[in-house]
Amino acid sequence: MKFFLVVTEIAMLLYWGLISLVSLGALSIPPEWMYSDHTNPLVVAWNWSFLPIDVLLSVTGLLAIYGNFSVKKKQSLMIISLTLMFCAGIMAISFWAIRGEFDLFWWGMNIWLMILPLLMWWKKPELTRQGD
Repeated sequence: MKFFLVVTEIAMLLYWGLISLVSLGALSIPPEWMYSDHTNPLVVAWNWSFLPIDVLLSVTGLLAIYGNFSVKKKQSLMIISLTLMFCAGIMAISFWAIRGEFDLFWWGMNIWLMILPLLMWWKKPELTRQGD
């Protein structure tokens, strides 16, 4: 489970790095790879509103796994990361559902952000076990 968490968190940081390069004009990607209505300033602002939550979920999750902290502090960081991850996923899915738009790629990515925290909680990896 930790592998999937680390890959997801690194992918999130890479996504924001990529989007930053696209926004600065340093990189061009095909429009069909972008989210729906990606040229609408309101939708662009909506997308950028996820930057803080996505960076925080990634940083807290990576610190929970690789940081030199007590088990209790790592548990707290993991709870924060997983909560933010679930919230980011459900917020995006809610937005697209309200708009009545479905894109398998974007929905899949955001549903993954909702499923992974639930799997982590259900599996209770060693990192989140009490009594260590």
